[in-house]
Amino acid sequence: MDKNILTFLIKAKQATYAGKGAETTPSREKSHDLMYRDGDYMYYDTYLGTGKFAGEEALWVKGVPYWSMNYIGRVTGDHFSGDFLKEALLRVPENMPFRGPKDYTNGDYTYHCEVNGGFPWFQGRETISYQGHEIYECVFHGGIVE
Repeated sequence: MDKNILTFLIKAKQATYAGKGAETTPSREKSHDLMYRDGDYMYYDTYLGTGKFAGEEALWVKGVPYWSMNYIGRVTGDHFSGDFLKEALLRVPENMPFRGPKDYTNGDYTYHCEVNGGFPWFQGRETISYQGHEIYECVFHGGIVE
């Protein structure tokens, strides 16, 4: 995979939802949309809902769709913190540039992410636990598009 694409994708993820970036004009009624551009690259994240949500992230290179990821998640317990989720997602790793790191803990919150596959074709699940009790889950899948 092109290192420039990976670098851009991580920068885009950190500048949009995880980085509390500004939303752009909604693409659909009641959608939340975030966009990031740099040179030949464009990243777009659009989702519906909050406590129960579904969305898609996509990456274009020179105006051509290149990569996409769909996700659906829900809050399943008390004490969910959107700020903690964003904190974990800011730590998106180069070797797993999908959501957050494999494990991240801060205080009573623990984020965990499991992924099968790699950048061209993958699926995964992330969870957040509060004091050892799971309170959030999200499943995702995606890969290179042609």
